[in-house]
Amino acid sequence: MIIIEDTLISDELYTEYFICDLPACHGGCCVHGDAGAPLEKAETKILNEISDRVKPYMRSIGIETIKKSGNFVKDTDGEYTTPLVKGQECAYVFFDENNIAKCAIEKAWEEKKIEFQKPISCHLYPVRITKYSNYEAVNYHRWPICEPARKFGKKQNVRIYEFVKDSLIRKYGKDWYRQLDEYVKMMLKKG
Repeated sequence: MIIIEDTLISDELYTEYFICDLPACHGGCCVHGDAGAPLEKAETKILNEISDRVKPYMRSIGIETIKKSGNFVKDTDGEYTTPLVKGQECAYVFFDENNIAKCAIEKAWEEKKIEFQKPISCHLYPVRITKYSNYEAVNYHRWPICEPARKFGKKQNVRIYEFVKDSLIRKYGKDWYRQLDEYVKMMLKKG
């Protein structure tokens, strides 16, 4: 484990490899699972504010789901998440011409309609953060549908923490990431 400020980081972030391989998995992380994407409380307010600008990128069934349940819901643990369409894919999912699940929020951001890229939990994936009273645990979430990403990351020699660099900086800042990177390079040099 690595400790930086008030975070406890799993060694798997640098011992494991990962690059999303969308042609192989078809964005399965947005479609499968038992709950929507975890949301921070501040993100629920953002979703309410940007909803009308995201809808043009959503499927009609996603829009209907949000009309019924709202822009976010509470899961069985009382945590905020994105709503699911009939217990399956995230309500904010659309499918491209190759049937790959993509995020309507991110599409609106890419087209400069909003300033919010997407929920940080989605941006960080396969990294998951668990909040405790005095620290946050930063862990790798291993999921069978991501096997192609592990193989592709290994082939390209890209470690998880490198793959999610931008999202880790978005979450914790450049100095935090610099400390992580320096630690990893030191550990890898030791062998």
